[in-house]
Amino acid sequence: MADIYGGSGNQNREFGALIGSKSRLFGFFLLVLAAIVWTCFYTVEAESEGVLLRFGRFVRIVEPGLHFKLPMGMEEVLVLPTRRQLKLEFGFASQGFTNPHQPGKNPVEEKSMVTGDLNAALVEWVVQYRIDNPREYLFDVRNPDRTLRDLSEAAMREVVGDRTVDEVITVGRQEIEVSALARMQDLARRYQLGIRVDGVQLKDVNPPKQVEASFNEVNKAQQDRSSAINVAVGEYNKAIPRARGQAEQTLSTAEGYRFKRVNEAEGDVASFNLQFAQYRLAPEATRTRLYLETLAEALPSAGQKIVVDEGLRQLLPVLPLQPLQPQQAQPSGSGKKQEVR
Repeated sequence: MADIYGGSGNQNREFGALIGSKSRLFGFFLLVLAAIVWTCFYTVEAESEGVLLRFGRFVRIVEPGLHFKLPMGMEEVLVLPTRRQLKLEFGFASQGFTNPHQPGKNPVEEKSMVTGDLNAALVEWVVQYRIDNPREYLFDVRNPDRTLRDLSEAAMREVVGDRTVDEVITVGRQEIEVSALARMQDLARRYQLGIRVDGVQLKDVNPPKQVEASFNEVNKAQQDRSSAINVAVGEYNKAIPRARGQAEQTLSTAEGYRFKRVNEAEGDVASFNLQFAQYRLAPEATRTRLYLETLAEALPSAGQKIVVDEGLRQLLPVLPLQPLQPQQAQPSGSGKKQEVR
């Protein structure tokens, strides 16, 4: 019985060991299957694109969404934020930045520049860019973001070095942004970074701390000068149009007077020519008519008159020739005494 029971116990132990080995093998198989299934699927975010690699070699660009790939490391996907605008800050760093390539060298050294007139300036700026070509971005340049940072600093120093400190700090900011953007775009295209530079924006541009007070005084003096010039130009713009208007009014008045005198003279000439033509046709009649018309115009304004013929002088004592009182003022305004002829 002991042998029987002993033999049965060995068989049970062997059977249990076999079952346990198969269970472990089945569990390992399930684990491997789960790992294979887990590595067969991947997701690309909405603002990104995936670069599919097979044994390290480029295969294709993958759009956002859920996709399948070969498992166990045979295919690999690198996800890049190609549809999101990125930025690099130079000379400063905002709190909570999300670009992992933002940290650069010492910000003070980065923003310290020399202008074209050998003055110092502290220039802070921002570069906005996108990943335009994922294949070039991953395989053509070892560190494209670091390269972009270096070429951006080189381009900005080149543009600032061609201008005076006044242009850099005051009036030339927009021109500097445009020139630096064009230079960075050209360099990024030549180096095949797979990056498109979208914009350059100057932030704070200041003189060094040692000369900031003096520069502010000079800047204030220039602003006062510009203000005075603007006031003078305003006064000029008010006075000159007024003087021109008065001159044009005077010229118009003189022109009207000229036309009036010319027209009157031409009318007198035409009247004289008509009278002369009538005079040539009938001299005596015309002479008499002119004489009578002249008397008709002159006598009403001459006052009261007594006309005595040469042959009637003996009648003079009969006439009331007593001194007459001064007449009332005539309508013409003349106050002449009576005369006897």
